[in-house]
Amino acid sequence: MPPIRLTSLSHGAGCACKLPAAELESLLAKLPIATNGDVLVGLDTADDAAVYRVSDELAIVSTADFFTPIVDDPYDFGRVAATNALSDVYAMGGTPLLALNLVAWSLEELGGDVLREVLRGGADVAARAGVAIAGGHSIDDREPKYGLAVTGTVHPDKVVRNSTAHAGDELFLTKPVGGGIASTAMKRGVASPELARAAVEVMTTLNREASERALAAGASAMTDVTGFGLLGHLRELVTASGVAAEIEAGAVPAIPGVLELLRSDEPPIAGGTRRNRGWVEEVVEWGAEVTEERRWLLCDAMTSGGLLVAALPAGDAPGTSIGRLVTGKPGRITVG
Repeated sequence: MPPIRLTSLSHGAGCACKLPAAELESLLAKLPIATNGDVLVGLDTADDAAVYRVSDELAIVSTADFFTPIVDDPYDFGRVAATNALSDVYAMGGTPLLALNLVAWSLEELGGDVLREVLRGGADVAARAGVAIAGGHSIDDREPKYGLAVTGTVHPDKVVRNSTAHAGDELFLTKPVGGGIASTAMKRGVASPELARAAVEVMTTLNREASERALAAGASAMTDVTGFGLLGHLRELVTASGVAAEIEAGAVPAIPGVLELLRSDEPPIAGGTRRNRGWVEEVVEWGAEVTEERRWLLCDAMTSGGLLVAALPAGDAPGTSIGRLVTGKPGRITVG
């Protein structure tokens, strides 16, 4: 049998299959907020993971993340999904320790050998991160999905939220963006082998070292860049922190080859990216010099992206400087 093209079985690739940010925001607004004083991070700030204080010295970081295939190779699919799930713990300044597999799969149509490769990819990434996969849950589903539920730890006084940034902080990004553009191009068969390799390399790079650098730099706030795009996750950060932001579009690093695709006659823009742009343009002021391809890049529905870090511009930079936080209407973003 010819290899199964996993991306042909999914309606959206990777984190681009997320529910639209605007609709999710509306849904969550109607849910009760946890009032337990030991819940240090909950639903109220759209942060990356929940954090629960167990003692004065220990808090638990808990998250879950899964999605539809973003690449055709099952082993790489497992690696990307696991890297992405672990990232939420790193974004809180925590250390992941334990994970459970989350699987939606049709054994009848796809077989067990392909699933075994997905799980092997996830296990290899977990092992590299020092995380034990100790079980999981599976359901029968014709549209494949995979991810992890992850538990980590952090000192209660060292939790890094997305809601504690300050005006005057510089903004740093630890990975190039454009993975959503690249994966959509792969799904449509228009990505070069070089672009595909570069995108997979970005998406399977753990955010462990980036988190360590951010903590060493005294990060005041942090989040990872995934399905809502760079500007979408920045919108959540500045809204929660009560500040505004200025972004230098030309400073944002892109995966090599992505901007060229965005300049083509039929750019591979995912539906999730289009929804992201519609949502963020409610709060974004574009400079006239910002090109159309740069606007799409900053809204790209990224999977397993880097960390967006707010820190004072002193000491070792935890990534590429892309802008700053300023005093202004909370949630507003100027892109020049």
